Amino acid sequence: MSARRFLSIGECMVELSQAGDGLLRKGFAGDTFNTAWYARACLAADWSVDYFTALGDDAMSDEMVAFIDKSGIGTSLIRRIRGRTPGLYMINLKDGERSFSYWRDNSAARSLAADPDRVREAVESADVVYFSGITLAILPREDAATLLAEIRRAKAAGKLVVFDPNIRPRLWASYDVMHTTISEGARSSVLVMPSFDDEAAHFGDDSIDATIHRYKALGAVNIVVKNGADGVRLNFAGEETFVPAEKVKKVVDTTSAGDSFNGAFLSRYLETGDAPAAARFAAGVAARVVSEHGALVVKEKLGLSGGRARA
Repeated sequence: MSARRFLSIGECMVELSQAGDGLLRKGFAGDTFNTAWYARACLAADWSVDYFTALGDDAMSDEMVAFIDKSGIGTSLIRRIRGRTPGLYMINLKDGERSFSYWRDNSAARSLAADPDRVREAVESADVVYFSGITLAILPREDAATLLAEIRRAKAAGKLVVFDPNIRPRLWASYDVMHTTISEGARSSVLVMPSFDDEAAHFGDDSIDATIHRYKALGAVNIVVKNGADGVRLNFAGEETFVPAEKVKKVVDTTSAGDSFNGAFLSRYLETGDAPAAARFAAGVAARVVSEHGALVVKEKLGLSGGRARA
């Protein structure tokens, strides 16, 4: 495939994770940023990966921009808003499973799509556009509509538009708004990458077949359904494949399991066009991620070097 610019859209937050002895470790993470991180780690150096969000003008925003830049992810599209700050979340772990506490009501990222011209410029500059249900959920409804309009234009122009529904009900005003907007996100996309547990819990799907059928009916061409330890089902142009999850000796932290899978999958798929092989590669990356603490695992621990994945 010839695309060489990957754009991820959403919110990067300040992450506080447990460091032992009652101490907390500070980092930066967020679903679409995590995917950009793993895409950058796995893609060849001739790809650019950019992040589109909004941040404030405070010291923490400055530090986050510096971190994103140091990670090899482009920051030129990040909007800076006077008087605003990033959102913050804390990871709480029990037996490797995570829950979160959030402080994001006044996050600058909620205004990332407030300038339609900036949104259009960012989307038009990319060959691959990635966004999530969380991206849509944090936006005012009119701004979500602005973003979706540009994403539909990107799909119509032949760009690869990728959507992870990443369903988080507490971010939405109502279930009706959530269902409608997530469905619009899928309708605007070429590739949809849902997690089956979310779809079963919040859309009432009684099987992976039901999830695939629903997203196909909305117009998604290709679908990757993640099902945790039970593997991944792919439907690409109507052809279905099952890829098992890679076994993990000890699950340490499931934060970013799906995000890392998405980034690794897209990196391999963009270079080879082989979806099952990309899913097998991504399953291996995700297995290593859940064996470590935190959302972002350095590529040395992922078996990666030089910006590319070792086979």
